[in-house]
Formats: sequence, C-alpha cells, structure tokens
Amino acid sequence: MKTRLMYLVLAVFLMGGQVVSAQNKDNKDNRDNKQRPTPEQVMKRQTNMMVKTLMLDDATAAKFVPVYENYLKELRECRTMNRKSRAENGGNAKGGQAQNAVQTDAEIEKQIKDRFAQSRKILDVREKYYNEFRKVLTPKQIQKIYQAEMNNANKFKREFDRRNTQKSGAEKRPAGKNTPRK
Repeated sequence: MKTRLMYLVLAVFLMGGQVVSAQNKDNKDNRDNKQRPTPEQVMKRQTNMMVKTLMLDDATAAKFVPVYENYLKELRECRTMNRKSRAENGGNAKGGQAQNAVQTDAEIEKQIKDRFAQSRKILDVREKYYNEFRKVLTPKQIQKIYQAEMNNANKFKREFDRRNTQKSGAEKRPAGKNTPRK
C-alpha cells in the first residue's frame, strides 16, 4: 500500500513538473516573439494614461483626446526631424556620424543649427497646444500634463543610463570573473 502511494505521489510530481516546464517555455516564447508597439499604440496608451491622470469626465475626455493625440503626433514629428536628415547624410540614428568618419566644421555647425530649429519647433508646438488645452482644461491640469511629460522623460533617461551602465560594465568585466570557485 505504501509503495502504491509513493508511486502515485511520484507520478503527480512528475506530471506537475512537466506542466510547469511547458508553461515556462510558453512564457519565454511569448517574450521572444513579442513585438514593439506601434507609435499609434504608444500614443493611445499615453492618451489613456493622461486621461486617467487628469481624472477627466467623459465629456471633457471626448474633447481632450483628439487634441492631445494631435499634440503627441506633432511632438513626435519634431523629435524625429533631425534623425531623418542625419540618416540621409550617412550618420547613424543615434546622433553621431559613422564611427570612423571625421566631421567637418560645417557639418557640426549644421547639426547645431538643426538642433536649435528642432527646439524652436517643439516650443512652437507646445505654445500652440497650450492654447488648445486651455479651451478644455484648467491651468492646473495643463501643468499636470507638463509634469507627467517631464517625469516620463526622466524615467526614460534613467533607464537609458542604467542600460548603458550595464552594457559598459559587461564589456569591462574580466572573462573568468563569473566562474564558480572550487
């Protein structure tokens, strides 16, 4: 009787282990196949988060959502305008030229002026949409929008810095450092 019970318990553990193993494999496959959200999906998420942050009622949200989506769209266009010109000129999308290329003074000056133009355009968009937001929201709510943007920017910067630190730390770490000791 005891041996049957032991075999039964052992069989249950083995089957349970197989189920858990299969679930872990499925979760790993889903993470590997997971695609990045499209810019439109990101914009929808940001808009929904902002509506929740501002605690808007349905009527106000209906007026706010199209304005905020247009605002995000125009900001995205402003932020990507210099990337497009750098890519066309042979630079990489991260902001610099190809690794081995040496920039001329004229190229550097053009990049600086392009950044000034981009900053001006972003400011123009923010001013334009401040007036649009003002028709729907209170100044305190508009301030919350700008604070949320700043918080998100800081969060992304910290994550970017953390990833760069990890990457540079992995390059500097000696090869035998992680081997177990005997």
